Amino acid sequence: MDQKRTLRFYQLYEELASLTQIVNQTLDIPRIESVLNEIASLLRLCKGVTHFYRNPADEKLEIGETMCSFDLGIEGRPVHTVRFVTRLMSISTMTVFMSPDEPPLTEEERRRVDLTMRTALAFISRNRLQVIAEELAFYDDMGFRNLRSFFNYLLWKGEPGGLNGKAAVNYSLRHFSLVNQEFGRSGGDTVLRNHYQHIESLIGEKGIVSRLGGDAFVCVCDQNDLPELLDYLNEAIVLANDSGKTVLINSCAGVFRVPDGFEVKTPDSIMNRIMPACQAAKMGSRGNIVFYSDMLMSERERTRRIQGMFPDALKKGEFRAFYQPKVDTATGELCGAEALCRWFHDGKIVPPMDFIPVLEESSDICRLDFMMLELVCRDIREWLDTGKRPVRVSVNLSRRHMVNPNLVQMLLHIIDKYQVPHEYIEIELTETTTDVEFKDLKRVVEALQAERIWTSVDDFGMGYSSLNLIRVVPWNVLKVDRIFLPIDGESSSSTRSVMFRHVVSMAKEIGLECIVEGVETPAQLALLQESRCEMAQGYLFDKPLPIEEFEKRLDMRFYPLPKTE
Repeated sequence: MDQKRTLRFYQLYEELASLTQIVNQTLDIPRIESVLNEIASLLRLCKGVTHFYRNPADEKLEIGETMCSFDLGIEGRPVHTVRFVTRLMSISTMTVFMSPDEPPLTEEERRRVDLTMRTALAFISRNRLQVIAEELAFYDDMGFRNLRSFFNYLLWKGEPGGLNGKAAVNYSLRHFSLVNQEFGRSGGDTVLRNHYQHIESLIGEKGIVSRLGGDAFVCVCDQNDLPELLDYLNEAIVLANDSGKTVLINSCAGVFRVPDGFEVKTPDSIMNRIMPACQAAKMGSRGNIVFYSDMLMSERERTRRIQGMFPDALKKGEFRAFYQPKVDTATGELCGAEALCRWFHDGKIVPPMDFIPVLEESSDICRLDFMMLELVCRDIREWLDTGKRPVRVSVNLSRRHMVNPNLVQMLLHIIDKYQVPHEYIEIELTETTTDVEFKDLKRVVEALQAERIWTSVDDFGMGYSSLNLIRVVPWNVLKVDRIFLPIDGESSSSTRSVMFRHVVSMAKEIGLECIVEGVETPAQLALLQESRCEMAQGYLFDKPLPIEEFEKRLDMRFYPLPKTE
């Protein structure tokens, strides 16, 4: 190569090295390609092809990206290959081609070809690794933007007014485990992806949607797009597979309309508003969509206060067991009771609705449940020791216990510590709506049955898997929710009356004891008697009673049954 061409090569190489070392600026890709093409022409090369593999296994299977580094449009033969392996075990290779009509490369030309290829290859490898790093940092293993991606977006928009006209949303797909159960994991992933992509297309470039994990997501959208987004979250028909099968998806969502001038000091400025709102939506009392408000935050503060008071209250013994009698509908005999928790703090009763839902948000409810069982067992032991004839007492257990593999052993430890005969204990479990919880529930009930401990399904009819629940799980008692109980004045052919009779009849036919809660009137009692429902619980007989009052009922033993027409 003559001196003029040599000088030009080093000028071009210096420019290439400079262009490919730029960091945190926009790369001039067209100029880089132009420089490579000119160097290739000087060195009599006609084409350069690069392969990028994420790991050696992909290289072996030839699974990777192929890029043409330069191409002068001339057919040629390979004359030199460079292979570059990073510390992360990604692999880049470049092969250059030369026309058969050209004489072979000189040693000096080969050295310059190699130098240029290594510079270009290092640049390409670094750029591809940066893309991979961004994917790993900002996307999850299914290709959804992750929480880090969402936080990064919020921080870029963090200045006062950066989110003017925007709304932030935290949403979770309801009962999504049932979708996985019906369509399998692959079908569930398809539904999840299609649902996500629709929201992504709805939001467009005006916001972002990211996955927190599982079926939980967060997004920012234009407030103008919010009504359409919430309509979709409330009820969406989503494609489940290539054959056209669809599924109806509902969501619970917490929404924060970002006020003008709002400053995102940290991502928590947004998360601490949308997550409590979404949690309130999951609780169900406010509907599926809950908007952030100052009142919601004051309730959140009350929640934190209750959670802070609980450990000390438990230690001081501020929780007591009250007993609501269960009565034989045919004879009026006291045949059982439900233990209900009452909290006495500073001389006042804290209403159950003020603390039970709060404790349900954490494992605190499990500690309370175990303490209630302890109080019940202590009382039954006292009745046995003093010659009173006990009745079977039911104790409620939260769904949160289902993740505890040692639950049955812990229950038995408490019961046997007081030497309470197992037939005096009934464990009430609320029906579940997820396949994972369902399997755990079945396991727990079967283990309790093996120990001759009674089990009952509470709030029957409130969940999504009611019939399957009583078909598969070997319960002793079906506790019918009061929603099925007709109110006075309803005809015997009303929907509630008919459904009630069918639920009781079904329970009887499969061998379950049947009890109805919320019985308040003689007419309701008459319906139970007519339907051959064995037990009633409600204010018609008694409210929940402190132990001293309940012991009087144990001595009394029978309630006078009201006369019915």
